[in-house]
Amino acid sequence: MMDHVSKTLHFKVFCLEQYKNEHNMKGADAMQLFKRYGVLKYLGSCYDMLHSHGAGYLVQIIDEFIEVRREKAAS
Repeated sequence: MMDHVSKTLHFKVFCLEQYKNEHNMKGADAMQLFKRYGVLKYLGSCYDMLHSHGAGYLVQIIDEFIEVRREKAAS
């Protein structure tokens, strides 16, 4: 059975893959975006709440999270 660290890592990779596919991005570009806006940390901290949702919803949540972070950085 996987421990919590392994589960969250698999979840983060799943989210990254779904995001890059949805936005037709290269993996390295998606990872850079995730790092820039703290998406990986967010996904880890919200794992319990998010891990049972579908891919489409997760991509939408990530898009919203990034947009909020962009707006904060711009102001």
